[in-house]
This record gives sequence, structure tokens and C-alpha cells, in this order.
Amino acid sequence: MCGVIGIVGHPYANQAIYDALTVIQHRGQDAAGIMTCDGERVHLRKDNGLVRDVFQRRHMEQLRGEMGLGHVRYPTAGCDSRAEAQPFYVNSPFGLALAHNGNLTNVGALRNALFREDLRQLNTSSDSEVLLNVLAHELRVSMGEHNWRAEPADLFSAVRGVYQRCRGAFSVVAMIVGYGLLAFRDGYGIRPLILGSRQGPEGKSVMVASESVALDVSGYDVVGDVKPGEAIFIDMAGNVHREICCEESILCPCLFEYVYLARPDSTLDEVAVYKSRLRMGERLGMRLLETWPDHDIDVVIPVPDTSRTAALQMANVMGLKYREGFIKNRYIGRTFIMPGQTQRQKSVRQKLNPIELEFRGKNVLLVDDSIVRGTTSRQIIQMARDAGAARVYFASAAPPVRYPNVYGIDMPVVSELVASGRETEEIRQEIGADYLMFQRLGDLIEAVREGNPGIRQFEGSCFDGKYITGDVTGDYLQLVEDSRSDITRTQQDHTLDLAEISTYV
Repeated sequence: MCGVIGIVGHPYANQAIYDALTVIQHRGQDAAGIMTCDGERVHLRKDNGLVRDVFQRRHMEQLRGEMGLGHVRYPTAGCDSRAEAQPFYVNSPFGLALAHNGNLTNVGALRNALFREDLRQLNTSSDSEVLLNVLAHELRVSMGEHNWRAEPADLFSAVRGVYQRCRGAFSVVAMIVGYGLLAFRDGYGIRPLILGSRQGPEGKSVMVASESVALDVSGYDVVGDVKPGEAIFIDMAGNVHREICCEESILCPCLFEYVYLARPDSTLDEVAVYKSRLRMGERLGMRLLETWPDHDIDVVIPVPDTSRTAALQMANVMGLKYREGFIKNRYIGRTFIMPGQTQRQKSVRQKLNPIELEFRGKNVLLVDDSIVRGTTSRQIIQMARDAGAARVYFASAAPPVRYPNVYGIDMPVVSELVASGRETEEIRQEIGADYLMFQRLGDLIEAVREGNPGIRQFEGSCFDGKYITGDVTGDYLQLVEDSRSDITRTQQDHTLDLAEISTYV
């Protein structure tokens, strides 16, 4: 999960991109980058850290131009190198930059082909750099050796080449120096991408973003979602050219976007995230009343922030009190997307503090959006007990996360998933709850689909183990896990090295 922004036709593209990135900061807290183009030259600033820390006034003054890209990175491979921050750039053809949200599942084969057949050198381990070089190669092929000007048809032909070669999830915004902005979404539409425009005194401006909320706060009207398999080219005058470049496409958005990843004030593929979470809470409450009609719950308390909407509706359905029992420190990041289990564990207690009077002597039902690793749930349950709760029950607005996600979410290792190989009772014991209930997958699907009945299928592989792209095998998952283990060992060795150095300083 990352966040991407692209803008054409804004006199202060740097500021507009910065403002939009702060709104989608929740999609990635590891690194941030902005690249702008003032006609013939590009200007880049990217580094590890939050948007507010990466960009100072001196950086913003250098990011000149009316067109640009922005990116916030969420590390799915545990990399802490600033070289992995996006956007990425190659100087041929024309000067091409790219920002990407998602994950390629055939990146190994692509790396090999780029080096041996396309004669292109890669400098990082990022699949986004692979994607950029595939696009650059296909654009050169579509133009021909003696064609020095690209038309929309050439760009769409290049994107067709990308679809033929790349597998996995990818929502992409690319900037072509002197030409405009190119955006496209994989044939399943797994990761979100939305188009907006505005007409101001300075003329027409067009924005592409990961979530509609970025358009809202920037004053852009929503034009519509980029369709799965669709490519959109916005020229320097703001003219929009659209074409379906992947004929065998079907809308299959990621369920976890609605459960956790997206902001509640966003609309993804015509589904209002806030309303979908209300429906999740409603179905969860109705199910609890069916399975446990004689419950002794005194109060419903959400685990802030994502679960508030579902918890409120759950309390309404059950006729129970809803109370805020945890106060969140706004200056601590989202623990789920922090790079490393040790950092996640350390941050939970720093992030949340219980209000004892809401717990003391009560049977409390804690509601969270999901349970992934179980680390956060276990600590929060213990915090509730320490605050005086008589009994602590737990409900998840999502089904058990039992399988790895390979489409851009940081849950690739089966051994890290508390629900893997465990039944509900075993998970309850593992996290220390007195009662545990999960949302049914069918109820979750219907809660989201009600917002857009036209969505026939969802990507829910982390819940059911069914990988929509059809190329994820057991061998592939083992390769991902082995790679992840190697990265973890490297990080641990690096930490030990630093500890050893510190003893001599």
C-alpha cells in the first residue's frame, strides 16, 4: 500500500501535490517524494520520513513547474534505503518518471528480461523501478526508432505492452517530460486510482490520486475512477484521452482497502468507505445477537481510529452504550504499517492510553477493524484488563487474516499471521480475550458491494487464499517468505552492529 498523486496544469503543482500527500499520508509513512516538471527540466526531492519532514521551504522552492508526481511509500519489503523512495526517473525516452502503488508478482522474471533482452540496468530492488523500465522500453518500441514524437496512440500501445508483461497489482501515475501525465490501473483494479479536474482562473487542471479525499481537499471535482485495464493520458493543455488497454479486465478491488487502508471520507470505486464500515458494524452486531443472545456486555469500545464507524453502528444495533475508552497519541504512526514487528510492539503503548473509568468493573466489547499479527490486539486487551475491566470481549470487523497478501500489503509471511492454522478459539486464547468473534467473509463482501452492486468480485486473498491474478503458487509464496526472512535477518544484524558500535562511542 502506497499513495500516488499526479497533477497537470496547476501553477503551483508543488504545493498542490504536497497538500494532497498530507491527506493520503495514512497510505505510507516510510518515505515521500515529489517530482515536478517546468517544461524541459525535472526537479526532484525524496527521502525517508513523513511528508512534513521530507519537504522544507527550500525544497519546495526548487520544485518548479505546472506538472508533477507525488508518492508516499509503505515498505512491503522492509527496505529503509532512500534510494527506494519514489518517484523513479529514467531519461529516455523523453524523460519518464513513475509513481506506483501495488506489487508485481512476476518481478523476478521481469528483472531478468530487462537486463538480458531489453538491455536496461536496474539500481534498486524496487518493483516500481522494474515497472518504470518496462514502460520506458515499451514506449520506445511503440514509437519506433525514427519517431521522435509520441502521440496518445503510442502511449496506449506502450501500456498494452506493460499489461502483457506485468502481473500483480499496479496503480500507476507516470510523467512524460514535455508531454503530460499517463495513468493506468491493472486489469483487476486491485489498488484504487481516481481522476479529478477543476477549472480555475489559471485554466484547467487535472489530478489523479489514490483516494478521492485528495481531490476533495484540493478543490478538484471527481470525474470518476480509473477503470481496471484503462490508461488515461492528460496532455499539457489538460485534454484527457482514455482507452481500455487490457481487454480481459474485471473490477476486483481489494477488500482490505475498505476494512482498514482507506480513509473513511474517501469513495473507492463508487463505494463510500464510511458507509461500508457502518454496514460492517451492522452485520457484526446482528451476528453477535444471533450467536450470543444472552450476552453480558456492558459497553462497546472501539480501537481507534479505523474501527470507530463499525463499533458505533454495532452498538446501535445491539442497543448498547458506545464509549471512547482509548485516547490516541496523534504523533505516533499507524502500527500496522510500521516497518518491523519490534517497532510495532513498542509503539502500541505509546499510541494508546486507556480511560480507566470506562473500563473499571465492566464487561467491555472491544471492536477493531481486523486482527492481522495479533500483537496489537493482545496488548490492547491487556491494557483493558490493567484499567480494571472485569471481562474483555473482542470483535473484528473483518474475517480472520489467514493467508499472505502479495498485492502490496505488508502481511506476506504466514508465520506472522495469528489466524494462520488456528481456529477462532485458539486465536482467542492467543490474544487473551474472554470472547472473540470475526466478521463472516460473505457479510463483509455484501457490506461493501451494497455501495456498488456492479462490483461482482473482490480481491480477498488474505481471507480466503484465492489469488485473483492466477499466478501465485505455493512455490512463489515460499520464495516471498524466504526473501522476507533474509531481509529480517539483515535488519537484525544491522541493529546488532549498531548496538556494538554504541558501546565504543
